[in-house]
Amino acid sequence: MAEHHEHEHEHEEPKGESFVDKITEKIHAHDSSSSDSEDEKGHTSAAIKSKIYRLFGREKPVHKVFGGGKPADIFLWRNKKVSGGVLGGATVAWILFELLEYHFLTLICHILMAALAVVFLWSNASFFINKSLPHIPQVHIPEEPVREIAAALRVEINRAVAVLREIASGRDLKKFLYAIAGLWVLSIVGSWFNFLTLLYIGFVLLFTLPVFYEKYDDQVDAFAEKAIAEIKKQYVVFDEKVLSKIPRGPLKDKKIA
Repeated sequence: MAEHHEHEHEHEEPKGESFVDKITEKIHAHDSSSSDSEDEKGHTSAAIKSKIYRLFGREKPVHKVFGGGKPADIFLWRNKKVSGGVLGGATVAWILFELLEYHFLTLICHILMAALAVVFLWSNASFFINKSLPHIPQVHIPEEPVREIAAALRVEINRAVAVLREIASGRDLKKFLYAIAGLWVLSIVGSWFNFLTLLYIGFVLLFTLPVFYEKYDDQVDAFAEKAIAEIKKQYVVFDEKVLSKIPRGPLKDKKIA
């Protein structure tokens, strides 16, 4: 009888093991299917994000678009003290030159006169009050940054000239109309403000629009997508009714008799 029970236990153990194996296989199959579904969801979400319209075809964060260095930190208010100081300095300069009608050359001369007078009096008074002479640092303009700025300006100027040349060649009517409309709007804005005020407005917009766009980029991109789609519709209508009727050369080739 004992041997019979032992044989029964031997037959029951593989059944138990097979049952546990089936359960573990089901669990692993469920985990793998769930992981596959999560991967598919990740891929679909990534695909959806890649299909989201971005203003000006932006593929990088706004901070990277501005170069990712200290200028980007200033424009995007990463350091509020520095950004506020730069914007405040520009505001003071605009008030002096525009509202108080203070001339730039006059301001520079007055600042230099005051600085020279203070340093001169301090240097002479140091002998009487037994204090050390003021330390006047030596200022040298490094060569490498000047070369980098000149090279960057050269690249941008060449790019602008190339764009103007392409527009003037008459190959792309859409770019030509965009350029004419942009220059026309700029001429109207220029008639409202002088150059200094226009420069200050651009400076203020540079400190406000990027940080606003970085904070609400999804909403702005969605609105811009709708606006651009509407502009394209209107352009198609304008092209069909006006531009397509403008003759662009001889309609028929003359036959030589």
